[in-house]
Amino acid sequence: MKHQRFSPLAEAWILFFLLGVLMINYPFTHIFNKLTLVLGVPMMVLYFLLGWPLSIAVIYFFTRSLNHGDAESADHEDRDQGES
Repeated sequence: MKHQRFSPLAEAWILFFLLGVLMINYPFTHIFNKLTLVLGVPMMVLYFLLGWPLSIAVIYFFTRSLNHGDAESADHEDRDQGES
């Protein structure tokens, strides 16, 4: 029986998923569920309005860096095959 090992990419996606789940559950939502207003906006609303786009931006830059790394590795493979 073969054991499949997760690639670093799969491990990173699992980490992003777990962090996202953690950020929208009890410990964090309780911290920001206050009557305090920041610039007239409740902290909970501000938390979601800033946190959601920030998490999307992090995932965007992560996938963009992966695509950049794939392009570089393809260039190296092409050069290596050309030398043979």
